[in-house]
Amino acid sequence: MEHVLTLVAPDSLDDASVKRFASDAAAPRTDRLGGRAADLYTSAGRDALLPLVATAQAEGLDAAVTPAEGRRKSVLISDMDSTIIEQECLDELADLAGFGEEIKAVTERAMRGELDFEAALVSRVAKLKGLPTTTVDQVLAERIRLSPGARTLVTTMAAHGATTALVSGGFTLFTGPVAAQAGFAFHFGNQLIEGDDDCFTGEVARPILGREAKQERLLALCREKSVGPAAALALGDGANDLAMIEEAGLGIAYRAKPVVAGAADAAIHHTDLTTALYFQGYRDNEFSF
Repeated sequence: MEHVLTLVAPDSLDDASVKRFASDAAAPRTDRLGGRAADLYTSAGRDALLPLVATAQAEGLDAAVTPAEGRRKSVLISDMDSTIIEQECLDELADLAGFGEEIKAVTERAMRGELDFEAALVSRVAKLKGLPTTTVDQVLAERIRLSPGARTLVTTMAAHGATTALVSGGFTLFTGPVAAQAGFAFHFGNQLIEGDDDCFTGEVARPILGREAKQERLLALCREKSVGPAAALALGDGANDLAMIEEAGLGIAYRAKPVVAGAADAAIHHTDLTTALYFQGYRDNEFSF
């Protein structure tokens, strides 16, 4: 089976690096995808190429090994917090409620897989009791920002026929606006319960969307498109993304917790989310902005 070793640099990828990695990978053919990225085609096996991925990462590059066939995916499913956006929405709400550091510590442990996701979510949401619902608008306006390359990733895949979905253990009050800003066709999340006084009750509606629900959403999207999970790209950073990342044909960990980076097919540590396009063989001139 022919494989592709893709190299991506934060700024520009020099020819010398491409030639050196091509030699080490026994790659007779290279293909420049743009100024920052190149594909190296080789008959070497995946396991033989993984040390080169580690070397590239140590040199400040992002790299991935993918089969040469079937690289472009027709389903994109992505986590929201600390992936498509740079922030954790619940942490930002909690900060305005006066519980920022306490909640942030719990979020970090949950995303590392040290806590049960559902229990951790319920305990954190309880701290929001009495917080005005208008706080969401404030957080969206003042604190939430798309991660670099997020909109280009989503709109480019959509322009090439992919189904795109934002799926979050966070809340629909955020997934809706973020999905619209990034260009996702669909969004899914949890629902914060609002009281008659226009304040949050400190409760989240059941069932809670967590690890298994994200995986099932991926499978459902694939069924609707009449493709298998091998045709999906899943993107995330936390432990509750593991199931969908492992299910997808291309699972990418984005600046992720170690438990996620170790399980994913590829990882983005140094560059932006457009790297997920390069890993599929997209060229600069195919990007949508």
